[in-house]
Amino acid sequence: MNKDMKNIVLIGMPSCGKSTAGVLLAKRIGFGFLDCDLIIQREENALLSEIIAKKGAEGYLEIENRVSGGVSCENCVVATGGSVCYCEEAMGRLKELGTVVYLRIGAAEMQRRIPNLEKRGVVMRSGIETLGALYRERVPLYEKYADVTVDCSGLSVEETSEAVMRALGLAV
Repeated sequence: MNKDMKNIVLIGMPSCGKSTAGVLLAKRIGFGFLDCDLIIQREENALLSEIIAKKGAEGYLEIENRVSGGVSCENCVVATGGSVCYCEEAMGRLKELGTVVYLRIGAAEMQRRIPNLEKRGVVMRSGIETLGALYRERVPLYEKYADVTVDCSGLSVEETSEAVMRALGLAV
């Protein structure tokens, strides 16, 4: 384990494996695990889809910026919400917190993994109507903030956690 690595922050599209592979990664390297989406749900006492429906995309992003920007932890894997890439303040804080890993999947795989946008609680900003448009809008933001990019297309949860470990130079 690299003793200089304080935290691992996972970013990427909805359904790329931030939460599922993140838990496994944390277990394998002896880190804690923190899921920003779950913190938001607990603080707002509602599901993400309900918060988005009630407060709109911009209202949700204000909450996400506050919660994700307020994360404080050490030796943790942090799973962010997919829309955190819109939150410049939060991304600045997360980059200070640790190594930001972009879990990249292809657009077709994302669409296959997300059968129902409304139930999933995906933030669609004004003018973004399809998953394809969402993908095209977000990818450059993930690439901008990433310290490391790991291609997770076609990988299982186990394979994704192993790919992150290899990319970070951790024993697999």
